[in-house]
Amino acid sequence: MVTVTEDTFGTTINPLTKKEVTIRRFTISNDRRMSMQVINFGATITSLKVPDSHGMVDDITLGFDNIEGYLTENNPYIGCTVGRVCSRVGNGNFTLDGKKYEVTKNFLGKHMLHGGTHGFSKVIWEVDQIRPDGVSFKFVSPDGHEGFPGEVVAIATYTITEDNCMRFCLEANTTKPTPVNMTNHAYFNLAGHNAGKQGMTEHIVKIKADCITDMDEDTVPNGEFIKLDNHPLDLRKLTNVGTGLRNISKIAKGYDHNYVLKYTPGCIEKQAKAFHPPSGRCMEISSNQPCMHFYTAHNMPDLEKKKGKKKKSNQPMIIGKGHSLYEKHGSFCMETHWYPDAVNHENFPSVILTPGETYQHVCIFRFGVYDPNCEKHRDVVCD
Repeated sequence: MVTVTEDTFGTTINPLTKKEVTIRRFTISNDRRMSMQVINFGATITSLKVPDSHGMVDDITLGFDNIEGYLTENNPYIGCTVGRVCSRVGNGNFTLDGKKYEVTKNFLGKHMLHGGTHGFSKVIWEVDQIRPDGVSFKFVSPDGHEGFPGEVVAIATYTITEDNCMRFCLEANTTKPTPVNMTNHAYFNLAGHNAGKQGMTEHIVKIKADCITDMDEDTVPNGEFIKLDNHPLDLRKLTNVGTGLRNISKIAKGYDHNYVLKYTPGCIEKQAKAFHPPSGRCMEISSNQPCMHFYTAHNMPDLEKKKGKKKKSNQPMIIGKGHSLYEKHGSFCMETHWYPDAVNHENFPSVILTPGETYQHVCIFRFGVYDPNCEKHRDVVCD
């Protein structure tokens, strides 16, 4: 049986209305000792607890103990719902129906990142519905928000099941043609949110993708693709993360790449997995999206530099739950979505939502204990 309870998570100023609001937090639990906490600031996952192979329950997502942590400038979108367009919009502009739109340039002063300064991750969502198995949040993005055309009504629904699946469904409608490409930006460490680099590099991952989208020096897609045959970024076979990071160290600071998935329109497909051998925890990801951004948090503070083992870093610390210090290569994201910067590349599938259409992004995270036979499980569940 799944239960939902509510409490508060502090107060803050709504960045759009400038009024003080109370942040609502929901705890969703089942009888198998899985629980998830979500708040209506950024429709954010703040906690996700699951048992390991020994029956020990731990929190496997990064987060903060109070709303103030989510408001800091160096919060790297931990756990939030990202939109109206996730990832990059190159040069902070795009052309739609012959009209050029300028959007917020909040990345390197020249590109848009994750929807802008006050994108979906930085606003207060309404509580639209408290469900028997979760909660739905609603945000009305006004026409011109961060430079985008059209009013967009977005719904973010977070639920868990009795068999330890976490599901999110992101939906949107619009009054004018506009780009929409939403995702969730949870950071995971199956060894525990505070296990850091040591726990992270013990993970084994697999992503069913034959290629990645190429990018320029600013990590903005350039419209080209890189085939993964005989390439160090290939993750089609189970790969140890620590070994993988060493293998790609000459070409990248870490995994921070958009993997183009094996994708069947209209179907929710098993696309990736992560396994932590010491704990036995396994996470399988299924979605109806054609891409997944795999990121191993190389932009977080390097604690080895902080401790003096390397050249000192002036990067501020990220202090998470229980005074944990979140570090470089100490967690990972697996963000399912449509092609990044698709508005600027005609060869990418369109992310333009038109009036009368409904955008829908479904993603399911299945948690359990790793079983080698799970490689034989059915990969496709059609809607």
